[in-house]
Parts: sequence; structure tokens; C-alpha cells
Amino acid sequence: MHSQTPSQTISRASRQRGKALPIIIGALILALLVAAYFAIVLNWSYSDGERAGYVQKFSRKGWICKTWEGDLALVNLPGQLAEIFHFTVHDEAVAAQINAEMGKRVTVHYDQRIGLPTSCFGDTRYFVDQVRVVEGVR
Repeated sequence: MHSQTPSQTISRASRQRGKALPIIIGALILALLVAAYFAIVLNWSYSDGERAGYVQKFSRKGWICKTWEGDLALVNLPGQLAEIFHFTVHDEAVAAQINAEMGKRVTVHYDQRIGLPTSCFGDTRYFVDQVRVVEGVR
């Protein structure tokens, strides 16, 4: 029968710890890279601008991640087919204002964000952060 000395037991345990350490460090680096990616795509705007029209549809949707999703009908000339601008709203105050202004011509300010990996952040790339009523037009 072969028995191990205490130094052999310690040596085996340190070798096993030495194998696990690179895996733990790799997982931490991967987690940091994923967190940095999300921080960048959530805070960096590819483009921003304004659109004017009539909010046709506005609803809160999603199985797990609930977001406000809307359609803005952009009408240029009478008799012309409306172009539809699909957008997402995260701010509850902006969502309440849009709900209050339904049926009126509004201007919305949006930021376009590219690279969001799931629909949990919204169904569109266009995130509305401001809305105002266009005066004198109904």
C-alpha cells in the first residue's frame, strides 16, 4: 500500500487551485467585458433627431421586460400614405405624456441605439425621451 505524505497532499491541492485560478480570472474578465459592452450601447447614441406626426398606437408590452412601444404616423401631404415610425419609451413620465396627447400632432425627440442584443430593452432601436404638442394643428 502506498500512502501519501502531507507534502504530497498539499502539492496536489495547490495544483488543483492553480488550474481553477485561470478559469476564475477568465470568467471575471468576460463578465467585465459584457458589462462594459452594455454600458456603452445603453449610453451611446448612434443618432438622434425629431419626428412629427400623430401617435397611432401606444402600448406597454413584453412577457418579462415591459416596455412602451408606439407607432407615429408621419403624414407629409394630404392624400399621401403615412409613413410609420416605430419607437420605444423607457421613461414612465414621457409615456404618460404621450398617452395624454393621443390624437394631437406631436413632435418626439429620439436617440437611436444600435447593438442591443435582446428585445428586453425595447422592440425598436429608437428610444423617445421627449414629446411636445405641435401648436395650432389638430
